[in-house]
Amino acid sequence: MNSKESFLKYQGQTNPSPYLIDVDHANGIYIYDKSGKVYLDMIAGVAVNNIGHSHPKVIDAIKAQADKHLHVMVYGEYIQDSPLNFSKKLASLLPEQLNCVYTVNSGTEANEAALKLVKRVTGRTELVSFRGSYHGSTHGSMSVSGNETKKEAFRPLLPDVRFLTFNSIDDLKNITNKTAGVIIETIQGDAGVRIPSQDFMLALRKRCDEVGALLIFDEIQCGIGRTGKLFAFEHFNVVPDVLTLGKALGGGMPIGAVVSSHENLHEFTYNPMLGHITTFGGHPVICAAAYACLEVMTTEIDYAEVERLGKILEDMLRPVDEIIAIRRIGMMFAFDMSSFERVERVVKKCLEMGLISFWFLSHPDSFRLSPPLTITEEEIKKAGEIIRKAIEETC
Repeated sequence: MNSKESFLKYQGQTNPSPYLIDVDHANGIYIYDKSGKVYLDMIAGVAVNNIGHSHPKVIDAIKAQADKHLHVMVYGEYIQDSPLNFSKKLASLLPEQLNCVYTVNSGTEANEAALKLVKRVTGRTELVSFRGSYHGSTHGSMSVSGNETKKEAFRPLLPDVRFLTFNSIDDLKNITNKTAGVIIETIQGDAGVRIPSQDFMLALRKRCDEVGALLIFDEIQCGIGRTGKLFAFEHFNVVPDVLTLGKALGGGMPIGAVVSSHENLHEFTYNPMLGHITTFGGHPVICAAAYACLEVMTTEIDYAEVERLGKILEDMLRPVDEIIAIRRIGMMFAFDMSSFERVERVVKKCLEMGLISFWFLSHPDSFRLSPPLTITEEEIKKAGEIIRKAIEETC
């Protein structure tokens, strides 16, 4: 049985048409398969490998921690240098009110914890989210996600969830004194890179303050440099009560984090005690990788360059007739085409030509790009040429 047959037989599948790249190794912005084919990775594991594959500082941190110890106890019981240093580092990069970190295993787990936290802090039950949102695939996260097609087979989900129109100031009146928390992607990712207005974000913050609802910014996909700033909320000068992170935070390792005030997160410690628990959250090896990732993000990434190179690729593809619209912030791209079938042909042709692109679950008429932020000008221009050629050859 070859690798493809074994993969399809022994691993649970997410979709009927996986990419099936037989990965040998990855480095920088490239993935190499076992036949020697090289792929220009313009997806970065869906906004995970923001500092590229196998960054040496991350690899060194993993090895150093593995030599000391792996898991020694469930989260929150022992003092361990690695998770403590990571938490202090992350808090130091955030506004003063986001001063306490609860480390978990993934982005969706961070959102699950955040939903519990706002209910615990406020004593309320209603959750507000936005149409087009994607917050994860576990029951709670799915309950506040907007894709009804993906949710239908798994009902009943959480009760008392209200959906508003993204970027509609008028709709914010539906946030009331019954609302425990409002969860929003600072930049909507799966909906096709939807960027809210400054006025909307200010009005959202004001409305939450007026009624005493806590504001959760989900930056699992758009955070950690993806938008050309370390945190996407920096574009709007609006600070959430709760911030959730994941994906790129681990430098290629699985992690999630809930960040809030010490006062808020202390609510998990009593009435009931162990209000949120995780066995592997704060794993020392993962936290060592995340600390190294934050070091790279704050010392090696030029955010002006992220924006400049993103604009180069946008300008290269904007004249292409078949691209109906482009939405971009930093290196987070959506390219609208006429249909999913048209997108599918382009994505498959790019793969054939050695470039990895992808599509959106909730906006299938677009293809997406989220390259490593370490990409060079030469590489991003090469990517643009491949994509243009793929579109021409599949028209």
